[in-house]
Amino acid sequence: MLARPATDLRVAMLGQFRVVAHESELTLSGGSQRLLAFLALKSCWVKRALVAGTLWPDSSDGRAHASLRSALSRMEQTIRESVEITPAQLRLAQHVAVDLARSRALALRLLNPTDAASDADISPASITSLSSDLLPDWYDDWVLLEIEDWRQLRLHALESLAGRLIARRLFADAARAAIAAVRADPLRESPHAMLMRVHLAEGNRSEALRIYRRFRDLLQSELGIPPSPAVSALVDGIERLQASPVTRR
Repeated sequence: MLARPATDLRVAMLGQFRVVAHESELTLSGGSQRLLAFLALKSCWVKRALVAGTLWPDSSDGRAHASLRSALSRMEQTIRESVEITPAQLRLAQHVAVDLARSRALALRLLNPTDAASDADISPASITSLSSDLLPDWYDDWVLLEIEDWRQLRLHALESLAGRLIARRLFADAARAAIAAVRADPLRESPHAMLMRVHLAEGNRSEALRIYRRFRDLLQSELGIPPSPAVSALVDGIERLQASPVTRR
């Protein structure tokens, strides 16, 4: 039988950075916080030289390695015990729960063309799991690519989730998923198109038209361009009906 991990440690990076052990939130210094976040993002063994050079890029090699040792030593003991270290590498212990890893796995299941998502995945809880930004207000170079990678992944996953919810005729949840994607990127066409599809599937043509017009005005105001023909085609028939004169008998 495997021994239970000594630490019930959870690292949250979606919405805000938090570290929780045994239901108590822990505090880290700046260097230790960045180190823990870096290891949580990598989720594998990482060479010490790469960690030091990435987190302290403006320092000499010797100074960067000294900063790494200092960041490790400043970690609270509970956290320090969850970092596995060899002379050449280190990683976050596998028993540590990282919310990003869980949400990323969910997103990949929703995007799997073989329909690997379970009933539990196609649920309101999944919308919540995919609705938060990664490490908001962090601007280190090594974070920015990870932030964009997660943004793209969760946007596609939310759109896929909305489509699956439409297929199950769960229109309220489908709208929530599409709106979460719209909030994440208001100028992106595909979430608006998905939200229009939700309303059209539910029979709410006026709602679909309202969403289209609002998006059209936003694009014109912000970018000076119209929606793509594919998006416009979703409501062309409705607009033609509205434009047609009413024949009185």
